[in-house]
This record gives sequence, C-alpha cells and structure tokens, in this order.
Amino acid sequence: MDVKHWCRAGVCLREYVSSKTINKVIQVHDRIFCCIAGSLADAQAITKAAKFHLSFHSVQMESPPRVMAAASVLKDLCYKNREELQAGFITAGWDKKNGPQVYVVALGGMLINQLVTIAGSGSTYIYGYIDAKYKPNMTKEECLQFATNALALAMGRDNVSGGVAHLVVVTEKGVEHVVVPGDKLPKFHDE
Repeated sequence: MDVKHWCRAGVCLREYVSSKTINKVIQVHDRIFCCIAGSLADAQAITKAAKFHLSFHSVQMESPPRVMAAASVLKDLCYKNREELQAGFITAGWDKKNGPQVYVVALGGMLINQLVTIAGSGSTYIYGYIDAKYKPNMTKEECLQFATNALALAMGRDNVSGGVAHLVVVTEKGVEHVVVPGDKLPKFHDE
C-alpha cells in the first residue's frame, strides 16, 4: 500500500482569500510530507522548525527519521506553542520500519495515527464521501481518483478552498508529485 498525501490549495486572510493556487503540501524529509490547514505563516514556521529537527535527527541516528518521529516533532512544536498557533497538520510518509503511515496533528498538539484523515475548512463537506468511498489497500490509481474526487467535492462547496489539487504519492521506491489544475478537476454539481 502506498501513502497518498493530498491537499487543496487555498490560503485565507480572515475572509479574504489571498491565493487559491499555493501548494499546502510541505516536504519535511525525503519521504515525509505535511498537509497544512489553518494559518499559512504558523504552518510554515512549524514545518521549517520540524525540518531542522528532522535533519539533525537523521544525522544523529545515521538514518532517515521515521514518520512517527516527524509527527511527534510537529506535535511537540504545536503543543509548546498552542496559545499562539492556528495551524494543524496531516503528516504522512513511508519509512523502512512501519511502511506507509498517516498522522493528524490537530490544533493544540493532539497526535492521532489514522488510516485516512481530512482537515481544513473544506473537510466538513466531505466526511460522508470519505466514510463511503475509502477502502484499505487501494491501488495507486484508485487512491489518486479518491483523493481528487474528495478535493473537488470540498472545493466545490467551500468558498475559501483553493482551485488546484496537489497530490503526493509516497512509496518505498520514491515520491511522485501530481498537480491537477482546477479546470481538470471533476465536477459533481453546478458551481
């Protein structure tokens, strides 16, 4: 099974959407990525600090960090700064010990390991879709279609969600980035 990490693009400044095309999937190590939700500035600061910690960790351990270690670093940073931060993270990736993994680090620093998770303003519109359509051990193609459909549904209902879908496929063999422009996303209703 591969880890598919996906995110809609959209950055908001209160009620003003400053960008609908920004990539909110941030690489924190070779095979570990974070999808950010909330304040872009907060998320960028936290992921920058996490990258530093993980880089230092991999030098000390003489091996790449585990996905759980990356999620734990994010959890600690979020918890220590919980009064100031407005950002949450989906952390996903692949490591030699545990293979593919997905974690959610919520506001305040709560860390949960999950098979599939969603976050962000558009996520409230797609819980039913996720529950109905997610199945373990999907093929790469099935998972990419599942993620693309979920993002299109969220973007179609949420006026502050972005217009570009950034998807990342992480496997033992490497990393593949897929970008689906808004005009190529499936349409499920009149917008």
